[in-house]
Amino acid sequence: MRKFLDMLYLVAGGMAALCILGICILMVGQSVMREFGFKTGAVNDIVAWLCAAAAFLAMAHAFKHGDFVRVTLLLEKLSERMRHRFELVSLAFACVAVGYLAWSATLFTYESWEFKDTAGGLIAVPMWIPQLSFLVGAWLFFIAVVDEFVLVARGNKPTYVLAVEARHAQGDFSSDV
Repeated sequence: MRKFLDMLYLVAGGMAALCILGICILMVGQSVMREFGFKTGAVNDIVAWLCAAAAFLAMAHAFKHGDFVRVTLLLEKLSERMRHRFELVSLAFACVAVGYLAWSATLFTYESWEFKDTAGGLIAVPMWIPQLSFLVGAWLFFIAVVDEFVLVARGNKPTYVLAVEARHAQGDFSSDV
């Protein structure tokens, strides 16, 4: 199961990276096409959807790799045992909050599908299609948070802490700036 979950987070991160690549290609292509007099208004809609997709699909991967902002001022001052308890409580709150996000994303996307909502821009796409990235990303993030909660509840050190410690051991403090 561990390999499957790690692969799932990696694939989601890869999909987010592809969205960013798509944004780059579209933005450069739009700039070039404008120089030749082509109308490119619809590109803005697609770029907006890709931005949202990149953000939400990357959340689980970023969380598991210690790339989320964490306020560790208090945690650094605590004993190992108290730090573990605080991590567990924080993850429990995160499970509730991210679970609510995932549930809301599901309802939001379902309502768009149910009411046949279409995009108001130049491309008339059913809105549930670009909203799927929000839905999938939110559920993957929820799975990652629950996964982390279970790991910490079993007495393990959080993987996001291990990832940051590994980067620091290699002399990489770039994420701390």
